[in-house]
Amino acid sequence: MNKLEKAFTLFDAYNKKDPNIFIWKGKTYPQEYFLALRLYEWVLKLEPNASEELLLASRSQHIGRWEMPRDSYPEGREAYLRWRRELAFFHAEKSTELMVEAGFGTETTSRVRQIILKQKIKVDHEVQTIENALCLVFLQFQYEDFHPRHSSEKVINILRKSLLKMDHEGHQLALSLKYTAEGQNYINEALKLI
Repeated sequence: MNKLEKAFTLFDAYNKKDPNIFIWKGKTYPQEYFLALRLYEWVLKLEPNASEELLLASRSQHIGRWEMPRDSYPEGREAYLRWRRELAFFHAEKSTELMVEAGFGTETTSRVRQIILKQKIKVDHEVQTIENALCLVFLQFQYEDFHPRHSSEKVINILRKSLLKMDHEGHQLALSLKYTAEGQNYINEALKLI
């Protein structure tokens, strides 16, 4: 087993501990394990010759997310932003720890950390690729369950913010996905706002 395969095995084993369940096509998965595999698949679709660092980031972007739930922070935008920031650093630290265990050195772990923390998003192609892939995973696997549970205003605002993070290629792929009529309508409304 090479270092990349070892890191994937470590990431997957860690994410399989997620007590949150994700059901897809009648099958049950630990949520972060399922979503990490889908993120990896989208990265490969977007970037068939992806670097080792981008592949590592795709499998560990949200590693252990359940260990720092949103409800462990107070309500409100300021607390939400603090949670997001601290969560990103948590993912980067956990990813680094497991990559070192797999045999990776500082050069690789530092680059993966940059991608996970989304540093230089609009100028770093790999960071943009991971952002496109994250949004596409949400749209393909979570969006249709999400939008009926929230107000149209909230859904459109979240979609607008997601679409702003994506580039043209990401937008084209997002538009190629299949949605319910209501889901498509919200996306069309969000697109008018960007």
